[in-house]
Amino acid sequence: MDPCIRIEPAVIEDAAQIAHVLRQSICEALPFLPKLHTPDEDFEFVRERLIPSNQVYVARMSDGTIVGYIAFDDNWINHLYLLMRCTRAGIGTQLLNIAKSQRSHLKLWCFQKNESARRFYEKHGFIISKETDGSGNEEKEPDVLYEWTTADP
Repeated sequence: MDPCIRIEPAVIEDAAQIAHVLRQSICEALPFLPKLHTPDEDFEFVRERLIPSNQVYVARMSDGTIVGYIAFDDNWINHLYLLMRCTRAGIGTQLLNIAKSQRSHLKLWCFQKNESARRFYEKHGFIISKETDGSGNEEKEPDVLYEWTTADP
């Protein structure tokens, strides 16, 4: 990982930057998804729902810029997004390891077309437990449910 990146808990003042990472990541890595929300709606969601109801950690550059984040609750990873320019640098692994260190079982949804994310999760021990046609998600895009359980008793 880049030594100029530090991983730390998010604070409510990070909402605008987290919303920016969310929007940029979706636009760059998931161009097949419909654009269902405005930037203002993304910001409101992050500030009013994501940060208050999840453990959120950010990857922050030395200048304060957030380049990625993870949001998880009891057993679900609800978000793990990085700016495209920061992928394949170990940042996603560092963020994922925070959740894995605090939980013995995790689940997450991933779009079937998101092959790079699927490879990432499978490399980190997540196993497919269900595939859907997408009728149950907001985007109506086929997805995959992944699960991970710690090897420690």
